Amino acid sequence: MNLTNKRILITRSRAQAVKFADSLAAQGAQPIIFPVIEIVPAEDLSALDRALQTLDDYDWLVLTSVHGVNAFFDRLEALGMERLTPGLRVAAVGPRTARAVSDRGVWVEHMPDEYIPEAMLPGFGNNIYGKRFLLPQSNLARTVLAGEIRSTGGLVNEVVAYRTVSAEPDPSELNALRSGVDVVTFTSPSTVHNFVGIVRKNGLDPLNLPGSPLYACIGPVTKRAAEEAGLLTALVANQYTTDGLVEVISRLVVS
Repeated sequence: MNLTNKRILITRSRAQAVKFADSLAAQGAQPIIFPVIEIVPAEDLSALDRALQTLDDYDWLVLTSVHGVNAFFDRLEALGMERLTPGLRVAAVGPRTARAVSDRGVWVEHMPDEYIPEAMLPGFGNNIYGKRFLLPQSNLARTVLAGEIRSTGGLVNEVVAYRTVSAEPDPSELNALRSGVDVVTFTSPSTVHNFVGIVRKNGLDPLNLPGSPLYACIGPVTKRAAEEAGLLTALVANQYTTDGLVEVISRLVVS
């Protein structure tokens, strides 16, 4: 369905929003960048550094986001380490994360068919008892995958490689929301939580916004966060990517 003149709010970080906005604009939509999160370096890199300096202790490197890929490999380079330890196997969640790893010249051995961390476990093999896993991730990362690995006997080191922090839309972006939008998009639980907080802080009711927008979520985990916040009209992309979001919005938004 044509998205001509549909006003679609993008809540992801400003740096990540441009490509998503371009995809929506190509469908005729009016994308509104409304960043509620920002990705910043970890305050303390000592745990990450220790992990990088002992990479030969690990069997699997598990990367769950492009931000994790960039933080990991940028720090590896900063420490003067040119390549991964031979024999270290790499897993990535989703095609964008896998592509970011490949762009670093590293082979991705495992990517689950469903682009969520908890779908990764079967791809690690039938017996992971005693295997060691390194998970460089956000300060807000969910612990489901780490818990599943531990429950089957794996050893997990979760290290903060970057931080997801709150961001503030500028006054013009807030005015755009007040003028009414057709769809609000969420790409992580943190975008849901921060959006609700920002909206309320600025005197708006997230359950009764101008334009009565639909809510579109990148995947089931984000949808669950939206529903827990009371946003019950959430659409979910079939493919858990921003391209999947564009597709589901194009199919379901009513002209």
